[in-house]
Amino acid sequence: MIVGVPKEVKDNEYRVALTPEGANELTAAGHQVLIQDGAGSGSSIPQQRYERAGAEVVPSAAEVWSGSDLVMKVKEPVPSEFEHLREGQVLFTYLHLAASRELTQALMDRKVSAVAYETVQLPDGRLPLLAPMSEIAGRMAPHVAARLLEKEYGGRGILMGGVSGVRPAKVFVLGAGMAGSNAAWIAAGMEAEVIVVDTNLDRLRFIDQIHKGRIITLASDRLTLQQRVREADVVIGSVLVPGAKAPKLVTAEMIRSMRDGAVAIDIAIDQGGCMETSHMTTHSDPTYVVDGVVHYCVGNMPGAVPNTSTYALTNVTLPYALDIANRGLEDAVRANPPLSHGVNVYAGGVTNAGVAEAHAIELAPLPTVIDGLD
Repeated sequence: MIVGVPKEVKDNEYRVALTPEGANELTAAGHQVLIQDGAGSGSSIPQQRYERAGAEVVPSAAEVWSGSDLVMKVKEPVPSEFEHLREGQVLFTYLHLAASRELTQALMDRKVSAVAYETVQLPDGRLPLLAPMSEIAGRMAPHVAARLLEKEYGGRGILMGGVSGVRPAKVFVLGAGMAGSNAAWIAAGMEAEVIVVDTNLDRLRFIDQIHKGRIITLASDRLTLQQRVREADVVIGSVLVPGAKAPKLVTAEMIRSMRDGAVAIDIAIDQGGCMETSHMTTHSDPTYVVDGVVHYCVGNMPGAVPNTSTYALTNVTLPYALDIANRGLEDAVRANPPLSHGVNVYAGGVTNAGVAEAHAIELAPLPTVIDGLD
């Protein structure tokens, strides 16, 4: 199979979908790898390393797209890339289709086989291809918050960890999954006062056991959210429903109750955001203010640390990419049930229930379009 890796074109997106090590594994398995010239430069990966790994460097994105059976990307195609989509091609990337009717329709119209990293799901519910980026975004969030709390950036002028005799920042984290638990961990390491809420008591119990009370854990309910958002200097939203839009847990009224200069970071913005006042921003224009609260809603947070992110991503996506390349998509999903959850669009139909519900599109269950699936 011919595997193509175009250069990312989203605003300030410097990651690349494949490392030289990953390219070498694919070529060693008998596949051809096409990579766009300069695709790895933003991640500080020299082009020569891809060439030594056996990849073929091509000058343009159009050549990568037109010459590839399987296209690997980091972020979802933007409108300027829609013209490259073609019938039967396999697209393997983060898609977040529940937040974009336009992209969903483009994939349907062009009959692309679209496999989303974020909905590949193991039997125990874990999302292995989303986990590393969630981990990175979670670890970045307190660093971003610490900067935005500075007066220069519109914040309240609070040092995250305080000093002797002066209280630290109050950080409130919604969600105790991969992103939320990492955000809480780093914020606690910065000596902030940290509270985490979740509806899953087992997750909260795990955090409590690991951090031995250093991080406060609370069961999530509306009254708790209202009270803790109002008191917080920083709110970090990290709520996820696989494949579907994130629930709006933080209302506009809650945001209005916060003090001027408080900070709201919505890690769930790729899936529509978990705050009513959220809308997606970019690394080049990352913040805006609503009712005195500084909002940071960058859709590709890990893109700010592209070298780390690129290697973390390839570590988890490569086995699935090899499976698709070796077997073809249809045989791969028959043999690998977690991968079947990743198929969001196939043969012009939406095969993911969350995406279909988000856009009121008739669901085409994958077993009805690919023979041999349960």
